[in-house]
Amino acid sequence: MNETTITAQPDTPFIEVVREFDAPRERVFRAWTDPVLVPQWLGPRGMTMKLFEFDATPGGSYHYIHADERGEYGFRGVFHNVVPDELIIQTFEYEGAPNQVSLETLRFEDLGGGRTRVHGRTVYTTVENRDAMVASGMEHGVRDSMERLDEVLAR
Repeated sequence: MNETTITAQPDTPFIEVVREFDAPRERVFRAWTDPVLVPQWLGPRGMTMKLFEFDATPGGSYHYIHADERGEYGFRGVFHNVVPDELIIQTFEYEGAPNQVSLETLRFEDLGGGRTRVHGRTVYTTVENRDAMVASGMEHGVRDSMERLDEVLAR
């Protein structure tokens, strides 16, 4: 079973997420960039996703809402660099905390044998903003998303 490692070192404005997948790098990258596939795995279980915009190209943007019985939670960002099968650099903003934009870098590593490691690093403007994201329950959402992505990749 693949484990998700989430690290937030004290006194740094970073969160790092590492996950291995039993799928070739091209398939994992496609799941991360295809607007048909993204709603099938991104977000916690029990929430629906409404995708308004998703253009995973340099300069493209995304906007979506996760919803459940408690309410709606909107997210948006801009893709700054997209190198097929290798790299995504994008901004991320939770609409409930406007003007707290983070920068995410995702690297896709071919491990051979049809396996891929994704290494993500999110940089926040302050340690306090990073800690607020951790306190929001993001770890639960990340772990659910990675498990759901495993299920999508298995199909």
